[in-house]
Amino acid sequence: MKINLFNFDINAMEDFFIQQNEKPFRARQVLQWIHQHGICEFAKMTNLSKVCQTTLATIAELPLLKITDDKISKDGTRKWLFRLADGNNIETVFIPEGNRGTLCVSSQVGCALNCSFCSTGAMGFNRNLSTAEIITQLWMANYLLSQNTTEFTNKVTNVVMMGMGEPLLNYDNVLRAMNIMMDDHAYGLSKYRVTLSTSGVVPKMYELANDSDCSLAVSLHAANDTLRTQLVPINKKYPIATLIKACKNFFAKEPRRKVTFEYTMIDGINDSLADAKQLVKLLQNIPCKINLIPFNPFAQSHYQCTPWEKIIAFKVILKNAGLNTIVRKTRGDDINAACGQLVGKFMDRTRRSQFLQV
Repeated sequence: MKINLFNFDINAMEDFFIQQNEKPFRARQVLQWIHQHGICEFAKMTNLSKVCQTTLATIAELPLLKITDDKISKDGTRKWLFRLADGNNIETVFIPEGNRGTLCVSSQVGCALNCSFCSTGAMGFNRNLSTAEIITQLWMANYLLSQNTTEFTNKVTNVVMMGMGEPLLNYDNVLRAMNIMMDDHAYGLSKYRVTLSTSGVVPKMYELANDSDCSLAVSLHAANDTLRTQLVPINKKYPIATLIKACKNFFAKEPRRKVTFEYTMIDGINDSLADAKQLVKLLQNIPCKINLIPFNPFAQSHYQCTPWEKIIAFKVILKNAGLNTIVRKTRGDDINAACGQLVGKFMDRTRRSQFLQV
């Protein structure tokens, strides 16, 4: 079986070339060809020797994902359904906004956490994605957007690990993929433009704080343990007090950076003025931003979105308390590409329990 070079960050790529009796600088050259120039044919990597090109063609490969579906929303949001080699499918979403283009990347086939307001969790869980399957979503998006002739931006400027799956339950592969995203020899995205979103896998949050400079978003959705456990079951293992302590630690070395808290607004569940005041009390001493996310309905859910006037009243309480708060605009809901609506098409093995031992 050939070696998939999409799996390699700079360190792994250098080790690979040393093993082939090549100079380590070949790693930088190949990363640039793949991720900056979009070249996956070794014969076109012209600053490599013919011997190196031939060796790579013999032992290595750069396989792409198969496009099963490609939809564009009326607001310019674009959603791809990518087929993996094992027959599973994942979804990736591109959200244009002025000169900003945000790519929402999946980290797992399905999700093991079963959050009650998220369609991905309702579909079950199959497996982790490899580093190659994660970073190739970005490669494919850049390539496909370069063919775009619409009025919307065609460039990925930001990546959010907010697609299908819990990134911290696929820690090594996600970390390696983010290393590639932020590597100057690859995509060169700044640490402020690569964000990992977690439901609160606390031990891995401490590891991530040491291992990566990425930005952090936390799916909070409730300010007390009883309600959060109902919405986000992993809260039973890592309750709010434990989670908040990890959030306070995350940017200890860079106190000016802020954790983003995501709060989905669900009618009659977590959207009362009392909920807002409880959230203020919980977050008042944490450098943070709060994204209020209107709930996006899906077939298996019995929830409804909070009415707009209640969302604004909730926001006012947070703002008046000095919390930096925005209401996230719903994007791509006409193609089921909005937050919480990604389902893909995959074989549900529902192996949740083994991933909740972390």
